[in-house]
Amino acid sequence: MQSDTLSTQPGACSGVYALPVAQWEAGVKELLDCLNPWLARDWQTRLVPGSGEPVYLPAAAADDLNCIVFAHGYFNSALHELAHWCLAGANRRMLEDYGYWYCPDGRDARQQAAFEQVEVKPQAIEWWLASATGRPFRTSTDNLNGIPTDSQPFRQAVQRQAARYVTDGLPARAHDAVKRLCDQFGQPWPQAHCFVELPR
Repeated sequence: MQSDTLSTQPGACSGVYALPVAQWEAGVKELLDCLNPWLARDWQTRLVPGSGEPVYLPAAAADDLNCIVFAHGYFNSALHELAHWCLAGANRRMLEDYGYWYCPDGRDARQQAAFEQVEVKPQAIEWWLASATGRPFRTSTDNLNGIPTDSQPFRQAVQRQAARYVTDGLPARAHDAVKRLCDQFGQPWPQAHCFVELPR
């Protein structure tokens, strides 16, 4: 996608400003070339490198696409937002940001614990997606200005969930995304040894 905005393309994400290609992080073009044909064909959805904060936007019209907007053209942000989409059910995919309440950076300990609880599965899937692209994974507590908390229990929970997906299997859309990314980036299917070390 060479244009700065996708709103001029038929079936694209109306009104979403897409970051110019020159500002994308290395590997993002390959990531989008791999995933967007599948997302558009099977899910009427597009992964978009946005210029601001990440957000999921359901289609505004029948001939439009849903948008998974990731932050600032960052590769890992794309994986993180894709992981959330992989978990969202059909009803939630009809709602902006899947209808979830979000408490911004600056959370207290109670708010942070609630945030981390809902982030375990998405970040475990993000770890799988990162492994499929040969990229390192790092957990995100997303609370730089909040009250400091011990991140180890959260990192352990993400590790346990990532390992559980080895035995129990990934959700269907996550499985499809991981397979496509392994093929695109020349990586083997992630195995248990990929999730042995506690993530940072």
